[in-house]
Amino acid sequence: MARQDTAVTRLDDAARAGWLYYVAGNNQEQIAKKLGVSRQTAQRLVSLSVSEGLVRVRLDHPIGRCMELAEQLQKRHALDFAEVVPTDPEAPGAIHGVAIAAAAQIERWLRSDKPTVMAIGTGRTLKAAIEQLTPMEAPQHKIVSLTGSIAPDGSAAFYNVIFNIAETVKARSFPMPLPVIASSPAERDMLLSQPMIRETHALAQQANVTFVGIGDLGPEAPLVVDGFISAAELKLLQKAGAVGEIVGWAFDAQGKFISGLTNDRVASAPLPSRENSMVVATAVGERKVPGIRAALTRRLVNGLITDEATAEAILAAG
Repeated sequence: MARQDTAVTRLDDAARAGWLYYVAGNNQEQIAKKLGVSRQTAQRLVSLSVSEGLVRVRLDHPIGRCMELAEQLQKRHALDFAEVVPTDPEAPGAIHGVAIAAAAQIERWLRSDKPTVMAIGTGRTLKAAIEQLTPMEAPQHKIVSLTGSIAPDGSAAFYNVIFNIAETVKARSFPMPLPVIASSPAERDMLLSQPMIRETHALAQQANVTFVGIGDLGPEAPLVVDGFISAAELKLLQKAGAVGEIVGWAFDAQGKFISGLTNDRVASAPLPSRENSMVVATAVGERKVPGIRAALTRRLVNGLITDEATAEAILAAG
């Protein structure tokens, strides 16, 4: 179902603009830049936040608390971008709100006239975000997958989103025709030596913006559930201190990539430089908190889209 541009989303944008103006002290030019809109639109959103009664002594809208949490995350972890959406009290851990917010960010980048290289990871939240995208023509952009598109049984990997996005966004798409995790280090090296794969990896490193998911490595680790690694391999990763993974790359509580084990067989491209580009993680849920916190601590990502409950848990963890 396509993302709906409803009065509710309009009020959300107005609430964000109102908070940035009246609470955080941003001017209209700064608000326009942060929201990815024109200065005139920013002015109208600030006015709407007042006319709709969202701004009083404090922001009378759930987005207000979310923006406070986002600001705390940015300051605590030196993030270049953070967005927090309200948590559904009846469905904590639900990905829908984060998926809609991620879709909005992806669309803002794709609507730019400036040619952009966008790298895409994998995962359930990202797939849900892609399903919310509005169809658009964007021939000036290139969208490249960071990870392989082949499942262990040879079929298309279900949560690899490059093909989903290609159905909606008319841009040049570059899939990675590889298994997510090769059967051996030698096979991985042989696959990565192919000219087409080298070129795709090189393109991924040029990404202006990247969107990735963060997988947990608990009992229901996506890498195991989806058949990419075995339960025995998961136990070895856990014993080595792994708490999370991004496009197959497992890392510990300090955000350091695990030496050896399945990381020796990951065919995914390395994450683009966070010094030269935006790498945004979309992740939600209590079981992902250790992995999210580790990724932020090591600056594996410099942007985050999550929900209120997850943000509070990350901040509480120190």
